[in-house]
Formats: sequence, C-alpha cells, structure tokens
Amino acid sequence: MSKVTCDMAVSLDGFTAGPNQSLDKPFGEGEDGRLTRWMTEEPEAHAEVLESITAAGAFIMGRNMFGPSRGDWDLEWTGWWGDEPPYHAPVFVLTHHEREPVEMKGGTTFTFVTEGIEAALAQAREAAGDAAVAIAGGAHTVNQYLAAGAIDELRLHVAPVVLGAGERLFEGVGDVDLEPVGKPWGTDLVTHLTYRVNR
Repeated sequence: MSKVTCDMAVSLDGFTAGPNQSLDKPFGEGEDGRLTRWMTEEPEAHAEVLESITAAGAFIMGRNMFGPSRGDWDLEWTGWWGDEPPYHAPVFVLTHHEREPVEMKGGTTFTFVTEGIEAALAQAREAAGDAAVAIAGGAHTVNQYLAAGAIDELRLHVAPVVLGAGERLFEGVGDVDLEPVGKPWGTDLVTHLTYRVNR
C-alpha cells in the first residue's frame, strides 16, 4: 500500500495560514508570504525538500487550498498556480460541490471528490500506484487525515513567525503519536522536521 505523506509550512504557534483567506491573500491576513519565504528566497538551500514535496504520485487537497470561492464553482477558476501547476500528477480536491475534472499542462488533473476523505484517499492510492500519496493541505484537510490515522509521515517546515490566529494544524486531531525521523535542519528562515505518525 502506498505511503501517505504530508508537508506543511507552519508558524511557531501552529498556524498554516492567517485568518480571512481570500483571492488577494491566499495565505490569509498577516501572513504576507512569511511562511514560505524559504521557498522563494533560498530555493537552492532547500532543493531536496522542495523536490520531495512534489514527488508524490497523487495529491489530496481541500477546496480552500484549490481556490478562494465557496458555494457553487466559478468554472473559470483552475487553481492558484497558472496553466501548469507544480504537481504534475493527479490531484483530488475535497468539496461538497460537484465539478468535472480539470486537466492542466504538465500532467496535473484536478478531480473533485464529494464523498469524503476516505473516497479521496482510495482514488489517490489507485492513481499513485506504488508511489506516495501526499496530503497537500490546508490545515483542515490535514487535521481530518491525522484524526483518521491515515498519514504515515508528517514533514513540518517551521518558519520563525508567530501569526496569532488563522488555520491551525493539529486542531481536533486527538492524541497523535509523532516519532522524530532524522535530525532537524534548516536556515534562518525555516526549520525542517520529519515525524513518523504512529497509530
């Protein structure tokens, strides 16, 4: 069975985004790109980490991560990433609203799943084959999979930032047993931590 991984950029106080996410502020108010500065300002130093984030055979994300709209779909919207998203693999988007799959350049196809997290994981496993399935976010989606005991490896990229409010990781997940894997490392902009999630 394919391994299920998760990479999350997170603040020191546990938030993956600020409050009031919108088209203009996809990571919410007060975040201002600080959680992911290491990706844009120091890509060479973190090349191996960046490669591992997009190395999965399939991805799962929540609707909030796919786009800012709620309710019925804006069918013109195809994600934050332009014509060629970075995934280059099938992406399964959790939603309550049906939508036909969206094929993008580079091999990314967004498939919209209305039957819940188990159905999305089953479809992602089938699409990934022997490769890993990555839970891409946001925090609400990751928390659901952590609570269900479905994540095998959690990789946190901790920025030296305090947001104070927003989308919090580990909200409502219960008792999660995290076993450190390897040693923490990083730069002034981020510390990379890897945990095995024991069930």
